[in-house]
Amino acid sequence: MTSARLCDTLPSADGLWTGLRLASDPSVESAIVVEEGVVAWVGPRSALPGRFDALPHHGGSDALVTPGLVDCHTHLVYGGQRANEFAMRLAGASYEEVAKAGGGIVSSVRATREASEDELFASAGKRLESLLAEGVCAIEIKSGYGLSLEHERKQLRVARRLGDAYGVTVRTTFLGAHALPPEYMGRSGAYIDLVCDEMLPALAAEGLVDAVDVFCERIAFSLEETERVFQAAKRLNLPVKLHAEQLSDMGGAALAARYGALSCDHIEHLSQAGIDAMRAAGTVAVLLPGAFYTLRDTTVPPIAALRAAGVPMAVSTDHNPGTSPALSLLLMVNMACTLFRLTVPEAVDAVTLHAARALGLQSTHGSIGVGMPANFVLWEVREVAELAYWFGQRPVRGIVRQGRVAL
Repeated sequence: MTSARLCDTLPSADGLWTGLRLASDPSVESAIVVEEGVVAWVGPRSALPGRFDALPHHGGSDALVTPGLVDCHTHLVYGGQRANEFAMRLAGASYEEVAKAGGGIVSSVRATREASEDELFASAGKRLESLLAEGVCAIEIKSGYGLSLEHERKQLRVARRLGDAYGVTVRTTFLGAHALPPEYMGRSGAYIDLVCDEMLPALAAEGLVDAVDVFCERIAFSLEETERVFQAAKRLNLPVKLHAEQLSDMGGAALAARYGALSCDHIEHLSQAGIDAMRAAGTVAVLLPGAFYTLRDTTVPPIAALRAAGVPMAVSTDHNPGTSPALSLLLMVNMACTLFRLTVPEAVDAVTLHAARALGLQSTHGSIGVGMPANFVLWEVREVAELAYWFGQRPVRGIVRQGRVAL
């Protein structure tokens, strides 16, 4: 695996796409016109302006079409794997006990620090290929397994390389406040100083950071430490996100909302006050059923309250080596429906429209609109519900990603 632009070998999607059934109205035959990689027209085939008839033709064969999928929360770049911790949890160890025994995030930190940039690119590339093959057209990749300027930079550089090589939109998130590195044990304040005063400014100046995240939890960072990181992000005009209320109600979601957070993620223990704050701020609730499932959690996110408040809900793989080694966004759609009771329309919006919003990409991804880059997926299914119903198969017929035919 090299960082050559693999996407350059893909054919252009320019032309007239017919024989499509848009998921928004699958009973009507629709068409999409792509010009110079951008959607120039979309609508019922019967209403297609005649000036487009002479364009190169792409037959959709009656495929169901959705916007390209968006995986809005991943930790895709890391060294090693943690199957042994999975076995420990099966034997009865809790998430916190694994962490206290020297496992957890810190074990991935060791492996990531030991890996070269090229090694990280090669391993993450294989994982990315699995997600792309299922129709992912935009993805967030967090750092957080380096926990030093040198190694956080390495992770973020790999994330940028992946986007360039594979022709997929990658949003990078600096998660330096993910855990305490071994050399700072017992000195969390000093480490937050490093994150805020040295790491974040340097990485932002290098153009490697699109957003800033914190793991706000009793086994990670406090509300006060989280706010310090948010303040540093604000000084650099960077949007924030938060790992919030996963293991307990820390009040992190309300804090994040005060800073206009793009999203609050996990949120199993989210309070009504947090929901109200997120609604007022327009913050997206990102549901991560893979971690819920892997950790055998029993506290379900407050879906009904989020729904009643009108808080947009996204779903993501949360791909990471410890608590969600998931490489199928469609499986997460199924889990979100079966475990969290999302409806099918909610689940589809959760991996398209609202997932794009959780990354600040709603103007370019998550829907099929005139003037937007051509990102859409052709599915070999009759009903939209099948996208949530099946698991263990990949019903993709075709993928248009960034104006190119990726499948």
